[in-house]
Amino acid sequence: MTKKPEKKLETKPETKPAQKVRTKAKVIHSNVSDAAVSAGPLPLRPREPGELRVASWNVNGIRSVFGKGLTAWIEASDLDVVMLQEVKATPAVLHSDLDNFPEAYGFQSVSWATAEKPGYSGLLTLSRQLPDAVRSGLGDSKFDSEGRWLEVDIGSYTFVNSYFPNSQRDSQRLSYKLEFCRAAEDRLCALQAQKRNVVLAGDINVAHTEIDLANPKTNQKNAGFLPEEREWFSKFLSAGWVDVFREFETSGGHYTWWSYRPGVREKNVGWRLDHFFISRHSRHKARWMHHQPYVRGSDHCPIVMAVSRD
Repeated sequence: MTKKPEKKLETKPETKPAQKVRTKAKVIHSNVSDAAVSAGPLPLRPREPGELRVASWNVNGIRSVFGKGLTAWIEASDLDVVMLQEVKATPAVLHSDLDNFPEAYGFQSVSWATAEKPGYSGLLTLSRQLPDAVRSGLGDSKFDSEGRWLEVDIGSYTFVNSYFPNSQRDSQRLSYKLEFCRAAEDRLCALQAQKRNVVLAGDINVAHTEIDLANPKTNQKNAGFLPEEREWFSKFLSAGWVDVFREFETSGGHYTWWSYRPGVREKNVGWRLDHFFISRHSRHKARWMHHQPYVRGSDHCPIVMAVSRD
């Protein structure tokens, strides 16, 4: 990555790549002190009756984040479904390096979508309830070989864990990314036709509008904010999908990814690249959504939402 002054540009690395969230009923503040951060993850709002709590996090390597408080975050957040991206591992790692933590923390189901290339990409979905069905991939080897799509059916819900491609410097993979976007949309439409309550989560690798990154003017030609990517995002919403975060919060300054460069995260020079989407006919089931920028361990932060149980 070409190094430029921090105040002008923060581009997402090619290898992957203070906050207030308003709900319709109340406001969740997530401005926390340095002391609170060092003490560990903060609990989310108290659980309400009939609530199913779902999280998504690009961990940028599950071995790494396991040693930086992954299980403390899971416990503090009281999660029912956990969708992790860019795990860079295979199922064997649970026993060899991770102390089989899902079982220890009460998850009955562990589902994977792995990449053929070792140490690259990959998804992991944990759920406390046994799924009715699990499906991996979009049915096209050029996407599925990279471990980017994982579906888990729980009751009337289909939770889709996804890791959309990075367009990379000079748009080297833009065509591939847009092909993936179209294939993903086709699959989501098929799930909708089955009357599923579809929740799409993950690192989408797109900041939609200028309020979704700190420096929009200097990033017009950078991956994650390219006109073609933003156009796809707009069309996706017009096709009947809801950006859940924007249902509850309309202001800027809320990000989910920051460069590892010193001081960047502290100054909140970031991008909103991680998203939850829900089908329009299911939007009433979304109760709240929250970013957790105070949770460290990755260059991304976790995002959490609650939906109504069946």
